[in-house]
Amino acid sequence: MIRIPRYLVVFSIVITCLASCVSSTDQKLINQKLWFKQPAKIWEEALPVGNGRIGAMIYGDPQTEHLQLNDDSMWPGDPDEWTDPEGRPNDLQKIRELLIAGKNQEADSMFVDKFSNKSVGRSHQTLGDLTINWNHENITNYRRELDLASAIAMVSYQTNGHQVTEKIFASHLDEVIVMEIISEAPNGLSGTLQLTRPEDEEHPTVQTITINDQTIAMQGEVTQYGGAFQSKPFPITEGVKFETVVQIQAEDGTVSSATGQLQLDNVHKARILLVTNSDYYHEDFEAMNRQQLENIKKKNTSELLTEHIEDHQSLFNRVQLDIVHQSPDSLPTDKRLALVKEGATDVGLEQTLFHYGRYLLIASSRPGTNPANLQGLWNPHITAPWNGDYHLNINLQMNYWLANLTNLDELNQPLFDYIDRLVDNGHETASTNFGMRGSFIPHATDLWAPTWLRAPTAYWGCSVGGGGWLMQHYWQHVVFTQDTSFLQKRAFPAMHEVAQFYSDWLIEDPRDGYLVSAPSTSPENIFLMADGGQAATCMGSAMDQQIIHELFTNYLAACEWLEVDNELKESIEQQLPQLRPGFVLGEDGRILEWDRPYEENEPGHRHMSHLYEFHPGTAINKTDHPELFEAVQRTLDYRLANGGAGTGWSRAWLINLSARLGNAEMAKEHIRLLLAKSMYDNLFDSHPPFQIDGNFGITAGIAEMLVQSHAGYIEFLPALPEAYKNGSFDGLKVRGNGVVSAKWSDGQITSASLMAASGGTFIVHKPDGVKTIDLYINDRHLSTKPEGNLYKVDIPKGASLQMKFL
Repeated sequence: MIRIPRYLVVFSIVITCLASCVSSTDQKLINQKLWFKQPAKIWEEALPVGNGRIGAMIYGDPQTEHLQLNDDSMWPGDPDEWTDPEGRPNDLQKIRELLIAGKNQEADSMFVDKFSNKSVGRSHQTLGDLTINWNHENITNYRRELDLASAIAMVSYQTNGHQVTEKIFASHLDEVIVMEIISEAPNGLSGTLQLTRPEDEEHPTVQTITINDQTIAMQGEVTQYGGAFQSKPFPITEGVKFETVVQIQAEDGTVSSATGQLQLDNVHKARILLVTNSDYYHEDFEAMNRQQLENIKKKNTSELLTEHIEDHQSLFNRVQLDIVHQSPDSLPTDKRLALVKEGATDVGLEQTLFHYGRYLLIASSRPGTNPANLQGLWNPHITAPWNGDYHLNINLQMNYWLANLTNLDELNQPLFDYIDRLVDNGHETASTNFGMRGSFIPHATDLWAPTWLRAPTAYWGCSVGGGGWLMQHYWQHVVFTQDTSFLQKRAFPAMHEVAQFYSDWLIEDPRDGYLVSAPSTSPENIFLMADGGQAATCMGSAMDQQIIHELFTNYLAACEWLEVDNELKESIEQQLPQLRPGFVLGEDGRILEWDRPYEENEPGHRHMSHLYEFHPGTAINKTDHPELFEAVQRTLDYRLANGGAGTGWSRAWLINLSARLGNAEMAKEHIRLLLAKSMYDNLFDSHPPFQIDGNFGITAGIAEMLVQSHAGYIEFLPALPEAYKNGSFDGLKVRGNGVVSAKWSDGQITSASLMAASGGTFIVHKPDGVKTIDLYINDRHLSTKPEGNLYKVDIPKGASLQMKFL
């Protein structure tokens, strides 16, 4: 049977599809492509390809083709001097005494002074650039596109009337970026290829060498001469060592090398192979490059391409979404986006964004790689915005909201591998700095998984909720997959360590006797004291209280699942009823963000942290908590009335929150606004600058509009805007390891199915407007009678429940 919680299937609202002048099949293909009539002039117009570990941004320039290259391990090193801050348990006690005395600003200062390494400059970096000087002239019939369904970028044009075609993809199976170039010109193609990498504060970062007439290599080591630690300059002169190798294999003409460059002359067809490896993954990374090139020699381009497409589509094709619509499908992507920025609605482009998020996660997070960072995989900088690192106060988590929802469970593995490293490292921080058992995880970290706090201000960097938030991903993965082995071997050990830390961390608030997290902040936000002074720390922010409540609740559920009885379980059972509620309403009916009804310094703040346990948490739903449900809406209305959702990822969070509220038009409007206000021409999310979390967040949000299963039941189409009338989806996933599909017409669901991969008992809710639901398993009609509006159905493992709504 299905393990905790139980699942009921509610068929409620329906996503509308839009009437179109083209066929549904044509629409589906169009809305799985980005395409343009001109080359990229800036990075935010280039098109991304990736295999999880390495990737490229394709400019498609007929004059000088440019591939900006990426590798997820391009990080400067981890100096021995970068250790835990000087703070110790007695310092923590003093901070708590300051908070109890109402001296919050002094507590802020001491928290930063003793427990933060303040400003840190250590960034994920670009791998470099591959350029080919074609110098083609008289360009006509130009087209540049990215096919999301095949993960292939294509560039085609005519130069002096002769066709040139480029096809570029990043193979996960063969660990190679492939560019196939074909020219129909009588004299073929001639051009010069080179590999380069930007300097680091005027220090060269690579050298390029010639291996043979067809092959060059770029060798280097990642440094950060502009590095910083504890808000002081700290040049990092050592780091990850790497080698990037490019080889040209031409069917005719000649290929030669000189001074670290490759020259093509009179080539009609060639393939360019790029492999790159680092000592982060392989001790002998140069030998790995040679081995990968040798393996590729055994395959022609057609074989490489076919296997690449099959591998990509084994993930991408799990979900289908077909929304009928009236949109300008014949226009290039940038022109459609421009129309949206002028006030138009483009449901087809919104559908493209849904697919794009899935594409980007497949391209930036595969088992065995690092997790997707703030820019996913794609970063042109030596010093990236916000270091291109891992922020744990929403950004890394939002990157993975879509994984289980869109049936990409295994793409969580890089996240879990990374969290396990944080849990291991967090033991020392918990013990040394705070005198606690278990493991502490901070709000921001990087490739080397340090667990000390960073940031020069308490409001930005002194959040203690990151570890608990990450544990939510372990638990939700278990609930979605019903994988007891994963729970026992991976999730539960991590949850135990983080729950142990919070169990030790809690103290009694003498004002009301509740257990609270202290010091506690609401990420990146501040409040005003009675004297008008700004402060960040308090005695139990709403978010911290909600995170700890959620983790404790899930830990007890895991103990029950695994039949575990231990000392920590007993402690949590005693502490949970004493925990101050994370949802406390103010006089105006809004949810308080801090421990008391302070005046807000920024009422329209981008973070909605005090709604954590509503979304991405699962504690609040309209059936069991109508008063809090209404308070969430009131809280969001106030945030928006004061200028909220100013960043791309914040808008994406609002889409998810709106979907959970069942507020279809609100969700739809924020999808439109995300396109209109926070989107680059290549459909990368704009914070600004580029952050990939908004791309992943909108995909999760649209999935939440289509189906929800967080409230103990499964509700299909819970947030259907008027603009989406007719359509279908297939392959989305619900808790209980169910894979679901649905069809609807004119705003009314007509049929649905649920495949129970693990088997179990599901409950189907009859939506408004439906008289009855006919239920079938393997064409056998079920005589199930509803209890009120609920149909309880036992589904054998691997069987499908078919439903007709009458």
